[in-house]
Amino acid sequence: MDPIITLEQQAVDFARRGEFGLDARRANEELTRLTPANQGAWTRLARCCLEMGQLDEATSALDSALQINPQNTIARNLRIEVTKRRTALTAAVAVPRRRATPAPRASRANAPTAGGFTRQEFNSLGHLSPDAAVEALSPRVEALLMALNDRPFAETIVDARNRAAQSGNRLFRRNSLHASGAGHLYAIHHGGRWEPQIDVGVFAGRQWGRDSLRAGIGFNLTSNGPAADREQGRERVLAYFDRFQRLVASAWRQLLTDWMGANGGFIQYGDRPAATDLLPKDAVAWLIDSRNALDAGWVFCGRWLFADRAEHAETLADAARLTRWMEQTFTDLLPLWTSVYRGN
Repeated sequence: MDPIITLEQQAVDFARRGEFGLDARRANEELTRLTPANQGAWTRLARCCLEMGQLDEATSALDSALQINPQNTIARNLRIEVTKRRTALTAAVAVPRRRATPAPRASRANAPTAGGFTRQEFNSLGHLSPDAAVEALSPRVEALLMALNDRPFAETIVDARNRAAQSGNRLFRRNSLHASGAGHLYAIHHGGRWEPQIDVGVFAGRQWGRDSLRAGIGFNLTSNGPAADREQGRERVLAYFDRFQRLVASAWRQLLTDWMGANGGFIQYGDRPAATDLLPKDAVAWLIDSRNALDAGWVFCGRWLFADRAEHAETLADAARLTRWMEQTFTDLLPLWTSVYRGN
């Protein structure tokens, strides 16, 4: 009998019996060597690595399976499980450390969260369905958002909203992560649908060209939203955007141009990736002069991290550094946000 057929039968038998130990791994590993296009072997190998706690190896095997067949449901579900276990493992390591060295609130700026974003997370985002991506990555993103809630800029924004008779005592709430099509997740501050949005977005390179993360101010100018306040809400956000354009055209023109140049700032609009082809002065001019913002539906200005840049990848992968980067971004933009929101 053909040795490949024999090896395949052995591997399938291991899976049917629920055996995913060393022998099963060896059988599937040999199969992937002999038949590199065998998606079943790659998927079973990933399951073996997962059950043995070898998360990096499981991710690599799943990458191969999904490259062969992006619709491989078993592999996609395994990717969710890998991400969940990685997040749980990171949190389990972080929690004892925090308990062993309790710190007062004032020194929590450097406290670790549940993990940043590495190649594995971006790959998961790129291959999973939007709903599955939200489920898999929510714990990781929410850990960052909850950490930002304790920062001074967040308290200032909440206070400004409360003074405007808007509800909420926290900038971000849990379950704030949403999907906007394949490969794109975003979160905005509580109650921010019709306001200048404090926005965090994550993008997978598979759909968007580059694995990246953004933080800054966004305007959702579409009419999508709760039917009860859609008309009035859209009028609100259009008024905010008009005020934003006027501020950027006057007091903020040079300030924003200089800030974008010094801090890796880019604009984004519509369903396009970051406009990295625009110099800061041209990007600011686009914000001021744009007359088709309504057609674009979405306009954003802020900082970006790109995973294909080594120094950015280091920040993305380190939750504490990433939290500080986001805090600094929002702190820098806070005066502009406040001026737009309050009408100063």
